[in-house]
Amino acid sequence: MANVSVKEIKELMTATGVGMMDCKKALVEADGDMDKAILILREKGLATQAKKAGRTAAEGIVTSVVEGNVGVVLEVNIETDFAANNEEFKAFVAAVAKTIIEKNPADVEALKATVISGGTATVEETLQELFIKIRENMVIRRFERLEGVLVPYVHGGGSIGVMVKLDTDLDADKVFEVGKNCALQIAAMNPAYLDRTAVPASVIEEEKKIMLTQMSEDPKMANKPQQVLEKIVEGKVGKFYTENCLVDQEYVKAENKESVGKYVADTAKALGGKIEVAQFVRFARGEGVEKKEDNFADEVASMIGNK
Repeated sequence: MANVSVKEIKELMTATGVGMMDCKKALVEADGDMDKAILILREKGLATQAKKAGRTAAEGIVTSVVEGNVGVVLEVNIETDFAANNEEFKAFVAAVAKTIIEKNPADVEALKATVISGGTATVEETLQELFIKIRENMVIRRFERLEGVLVPYVHGGGSIGVMVKLDTDLDADKVFEVGKNCALQIAAMNPAYLDRTAVPASVIEEEKKIMLTQMSEDPKMANKPQQVLEKIVEGKVGKFYTENCLVDQEYVKAENKESVGKYVADTAKALGGKIEVAQFVRFARGEGVEKKEDNFADEVASMIGNK
């Protein structure tokens, strides 16, 4: 068995775009011969992923799962919605979520190096094996793990995943409906913050500057006294809170325009206990990922030219 150096592994990783463990195994199998190792990876279907890695993976699944008092919101991307409906891909996402719950990895890189739940290979090795079957670029993009009284919600078959953490002295089953309704609110209205205290002062200052600039350019507002403008700004800041903070938002299921905070408080009072929304996580599939619009004819032509 050849002794493989870190330098050689890095060189093979750079040349192929394949993960560290697979590169190490290929070099060992090739007795340190770089060209032979590349051939081994190509034969296994791994090296071809380097070419596909540049293709945008903006489809996929966002899942939200709870086991006991531990939960995770996870996004795994893939190139097409057709592949996202592959049962093996769905099973992989479920196994990755379970791995996060059970083993609490620090980040995505640590997760990839972790042995997948119910298996003997790492998450990264399992992903590579799945790539050989599906032949689409897959990316474990992000996850957030929470502990406590948790309520999960998945919208649109995996387009949005939400997790709500409640601070309560009531049994979890009694507050589930409150958590579910808050999760529905979060999925639909996409609040940026939990409450006013969560909004950074710098964000409010920037909003005020924008509002004052807008009013200074409005002929109807330009001649108003500064104190009047400041009062108008304060009113606009209040509107900013009601639009962007969960507990200040108008509760979408209410008929009397009450806030989410009031709905939660009233429900807690009716149940004879304490309920507060302590935290929430919301992932929308592909948000922030720039989808590349490829010309199909050009792509086919480039593939023929590369043969």
